[in-house]
Amino acid sequence: MKPNPAGSSPEACKAAGQAPQQKTQTAHMQAPRQKVLVTGGGGYLGFSLGSSLAKSGTSVILLDLRRPQWELSPGTEFIQADVRDEEALYRAFEGVDCVFHVASYGMSGAEKLQKEQIESINVGGTKLVINVCVRRRVPRLIYTSTVNVAFGGKPIEQGDEDTVPYFPLEKHMDHYSRTKAIADQLTLMANGTPLPGGGTLRTCVLRPPGIYGPEEQRHLPRVASHIKKRLLMFRFGDRRTQMNWVHVHNLVQAHVLAAEALTAAKGYVASGQAYYINDGESVNLFEWMAPLFEKLGYSQPWIQVPTSWVYLTAAVMEYLHLALRPICSVPPLLTRSEVRSVAVTHTFQIAKARAQLGYAPDKFRFADVVEQYVRSTSQRPCGCTARTLLRLLLGLLLLLGLLALALRLLGLQPLPASAPPLG
Repeated sequence: MKPNPAGSSPEACKAAGQAPQQKTQTAHMQAPRQKVLVTGGGGYLGFSLGSSLAKSGTSVILLDLRRPQWELSPGTEFIQADVRDEEALYRAFEGVDCVFHVASYGMSGAEKLQKEQIESINVGGTKLVINVCVRRRVPRLIYTSTVNVAFGGKPIEQGDEDTVPYFPLEKHMDHYSRTKAIADQLTLMANGTPLPGGGTLRTCVLRPPGIYGPEEQRHLPRVASHIKKRLLMFRFGDRRTQMNWVHVHNLVQAHVLAAEALTAAKGYVASGQAYYINDGESVNLFEWMAPLFEKLGYSQPWIQVPTSWVYLTAAVMEYLHLALRPICSVPPLLTRSEVRSVAVTHTFQIAKARAQLGYAPDKFRFADVVEQYVRSTSQRPCGCTARTLLRLLLGLLLLLGLLALALRLLGLQPLPASAPPLG
């Protein structure tokens, strides 16, 4: 994604990039460098993507409601705005050549239960991003989707883009997965939209699993916190259950390649396409997480608990979170959809991304990421307070004491009749 001279052919652009810089009139007449915008640019993936692009010489705008916690790279601008604010988007998209729509809400934890917020950002925000791309004549749009558009609790082994359909929208048990599936489809349907004054909007979607990497702030810290509170002393699900993960470096690579594959130089090969993106490896979650338990000084989970119990407990915690939200915050240890993600195999091929995008994931070790995390947190003050102990006590009481109450008062079944057996 390097800047191209205006009106140059792909061959000429390549030659120009290899030739030494010359102080000629032609050099001064070249078009400004490429300008891209990343929604959700204050988050981990969005910021990593923007920083990588800026280092390659691209002009980058990071757009988000929250400011990045990291220092901006040279060539990067931050705009504080909401993807649900169409006029703010219209101002920010001026002169932009490519939009990476990374912003979303409700991925994990208590966020997954905030239905209105999830709907307005994931669906409403995506509709506005598409509309403003057309109004501003932005020719390329890459949407960061998720494997959850296809996974809804039924096993998938080495699924691909052609044989695995969208999971039925009405059967998704969490709002995040359902709204991401809608946004995924909206983005692909927008491919080929004529732009005012000429040109075409070309779109594609990337579908990653969970993300890990240095300074990741969502998955690893949350699991580490549960381990330290001794809330993960048990395991559940079949030991043969497999899933994928993706290192942030590999996911950034896929986004950059996807943007290039929406250009004439690449024959618009990615136009209207979806791609599963991961590290190219399938792992069992508890085995993959072993280095985290080891580095934190705790033994790995050895108590095997029936998945139906864990699922029921997650349902109780979801109910309590929603019921008590006006009074206090009771974040669920796990949500029902997260239980299924751990207990049901769902793996995907990356052959299409390799063939069409040239995607070649680098090899990373989760243990190295854990090592960096432990080093960074060991210098922080201990957070072992009375409040933490109280939360631990409440969590244990809720996990052990509310199963019968849930069955009697809520009429919950351990698992829906239509779901496959878990563990």
